[in-house]
Amino acid sequence: MKKLFYLFITFTVLSSCSPYQQALKKPDIAEKFRVGEEMYNKGKFAKANKLFAQIVPNYRGKPQAEKLMFLYSKSFYEMKDYYLASYQFERFASAYPQSEKVEEAAFLSGKSAYMLSPVYSKDQTETRDAIEKLQGFINLYPESEFLPEASKLVQELDFKLEKKAFEIAKQYNKIAGYTGDYDASIKAFDNFILDFPGSSFREDAYYYKLDSAYHLAMNSIESKRQNRLESVKAHYNNYKKNYSNSERMEDANKMLEDVTKELEKYSTKS
Repeated sequence: MKKLFYLFITFTVLSSCSPYQQALKKPDIAEKFRVGEEMYNKGKFAKANKLFAQIVPNYRGKPQAEKLMFLYSKSFYEMKDYYLASYQFERFASAYPQSEKVEEAAFLSGKSAYMLSPVYSKDQTETRDAIEKLQGFINLYPESEFLPEASKLVQELDFKLEKKAFEIAKQYNKIAGYTGDYDASIKAFDNFILDFPGSSFREDAYYYKLDSAYHLAMNSIESKRQNRLESVKAHYNNYKKNYSNSERMEDANKMLEDVTKELEKYSTKS
């Protein structure tokens, strides 16, 4: 037990006397910078960040400030503190527009914002912010080595917004099964198709819009029934025109059959 105790004391003393600990306590800002960079290069980003944070105000306006601020920003990124990383990289790009690191900083600001984007079912404010930053980077640096990755990230974020919007529209369709408000469902899918013309959910949106129009017509009051039945036929023709090989055509054909039978009643009356 005594041996373990002495080993613990020795380790504690040695740790307290390490270059890092000494640099933390000393007022020498150059020493803090040197040891901070050493810690950074060793992958000890939290320690580097702590030292950098102590000296950032002292280096404002000095030649070494540019390097310090980039390493400080990057240390947040490596620590996975993406809120502060995005903010600090944005500040760096603004403060040093002529820096050889400005392009990388602008990209990493956007990528940090991308890392903050939540799953599609949650609020997508961070997703839109990330798209704005990454798209701004793409526009500013169209020849950048980071362009392929930036474009890929934007595609992933766009898909998340598509998924969110589609699921909301689909939820309107589901709720309408209880409330009968299929008109709201149709409008939701119309908006989705307009907002995301190239979406991978486009066929689904057209099908559910047809489904909503069908249920709306079949459950309509008499004064609106005929016009709504005719509307279903228009939705069906549009769906068939674009997705005639869909596995859902059988269901769509069944809807058309029901609607045609209902419309025949009005032909008989006239």
